[in-house]
Amino acid sequence: MFSLSQRFQDITGLLSSTIMFMSVVISILSAFQLNASGYQRLPGQIVVKETFNKIRYSRDFGGKYSSGKENVKLRFDLEADLTSLFNWNTKQVIIYLVGNYNNSQMNGINHLESKVVFWDRIIKDRDHAKIHLKNKKSKYSVYDYYPILSNKTATMKLEFNVQPWVGPLLWGTIDSNDTIIFADSDIHK
Repeated sequence: MFSLSQRFQDITGLLSSTIMFMSVVISILSAFQLNASGYQRLPGQIVVKETFNKIRYSRDFGGKYSSGKENVKLRFDLEADLTSLFNWNTKQVIIYLVGNYNNSQMNGINHLESKVVFWDRIIKDRDHAKIHLKNKKSKYSVYDYYPILSNKTATMKLEFNVQPWVGPLLWGTIDSNDTIIFADSDIHK
């Protein structure tokens, strides 16, 4: 009555529909579980100890060989407990320390907010989800579109991205009241 190819199509159609339905259910349950545990209200503390600027004359650092740009690095302390982000559907959590500052030097644009990443880490399991860093140097040297970063005020935040096995990515922030002022570089002193 039914050929072998029709039976195969019926079975694969049923399997693919079942897998899609289960994927949607898993992603909804996982997102609900993270929302119920309050993943947006995680405890954490960020303390920036110092910032230091350097003038770099390389294209690798945003400048040209004839004219340099200010590059900012910093030292910081970080305390955060991200264990509540891990459940049965969490593959990994990506965290990164960012600084937000207003860039009022752009021509014709007022109060353009810039966001720069100083440090990041990928956390693959719950055992490594408690972060205790003391006097850590930033991983990245940060520069702006314009050559001067000194004396700009930045607000520090720890942002995270929860990557599940199945479902959409979830984003969150651990806010800090810590604001920093980028130090003067040697050329401005």
